[in-house]
Amino acid sequence: MPDPGTLGLNGPMTRERTHAGDLVRNAVIALMAFLTVVDLFATQAILPSLARAYAVSPAAIGFAVNATTLGMAFGGLGVALLGQRIDRRRGVVVSLLLLAVPTALLGTLPDLWVFAALRVLQGVCMAAAFTLTLAYLGEACSASAAAGAFAAYVTGNVASNFVGRLVAAALVDHLGLVSNFLAFALLNLAGAGLALLVLRAPKPEPLRHMDQQGRASPHTVWIAHLANPTLLAAFGIGFCILFAFLGTFTYVNFVLTGSPFLVGPMTLGFIYFVFLPSLITTPLAGHVSGRLGFRRGLAAGLLIAALGLPLLNLPSLPFVLAGLVLVGIGTFLAQAIATGVVGRFAMGERASASGLYLLFYYLGGLAGTAILGQVFERLGWGACVLGVAASLALAAALTTRLREPSAA
Repeated sequence: MPDPGTLGLNGPMTRERTHAGDLVRNAVIALMAFLTVVDLFATQAILPSLARAYAVSPAAIGFAVNATTLGMAFGGLGVALLGQRIDRRRGVVVSLLLLAVPTALLGTLPDLWVFAALRVLQGVCMAAAFTLTLAYLGEACSASAAAGAFAAYVTGNVASNFVGRLVAAALVDHLGLVSNFLAFALLNLAGAGLALLVLRAPKPEPLRHMDQQGRASPHTVWIAHLANPTLLAAFGIGFCILFAFLGTFTYVNFVLTGSPFLVGPMTLGFIYFVFLPSLITTPLAGHVSGRLGFRRGLAAGLLIAALGLPLLNLPSLPFVLAGLVLVGIGTFLAQAIATGVVGRFAMGERASASGLYLLFYYLGGLAGTAILGQVFERLGWGACVLGVAASLALAAALTTRLREPSAA
């Protein structure tokens, strides 16, 4: 591991950093994101196995597994309230250490309600680490480096979707459900170690609205963020993005394991190679938003995702996989740009703004899982895809409310 002092993570990131240094810095940022959220979506790759183990319907196990998004919303809300008082480095390290506990306990295969509760606790810990790291990057990065740093963090998120699902499918197929959860607990501990090694909180930002103790009151900060039309639009876009993403990638598992595809557990893991192109395209989010602007960049990402939806209804595995590739590329690109919008336009406490963004983002995921799960069971996959399309269309409409940096 390189000296943390060379990574640009424990001091201001300036334009004088070399290209090689930027690559190393962004690689470490991506690895931190990977280890932070690897538990979030990896379990989706083993949904059919969990449904059989718990003898429940796809909607029931889908909601239980994605209860993590409720925890992510709570965690984002907590950081939005308390972010001013939390040391960034200590908060990330402690959150990832605590994350290993519910992850390991999932290996005991408790009843479904306890399983869901443990997933909520996982979400709280992941959201705290995720939000505090985003706040750290916003505070430590120069304006020129911020877009690349945020894109690197979302790229790590993409990698967690791809590698995490693949690893989970392989572990369950060869070693069983218990070994899967214990292995992911070890990854959580590795993330805590990496954060301890490379992070050091920068000097706090000056805040505009102070209480008697010299801190901005959460109420005042929230009002300021929610009164900002660009931030409010970004929060809504985040809600729609994860609504569409989880609506697609949760219930497509049951489509692929059913007729006519009849995909097995290990093959289902390999299907998530559809995320591999996103590992190439997501780091370009900073370049895309810089060249096209936030509005057109987001619209481009949402359009790419929408182009994949018709392919998901075809009875041909190659076409369905191509559709999933497009949905993955488009939603991850849009997420990276929306995250950059929040970092760019949060005037004041960035931890609070990031927390509010994650609150909306993961509430969107929870809503997508719950609503589209019922749609899937009652009306079928085609209706579920139409629900995804409606969410992407709403996100596209919200891009018209965004301002560009030059107008800020």
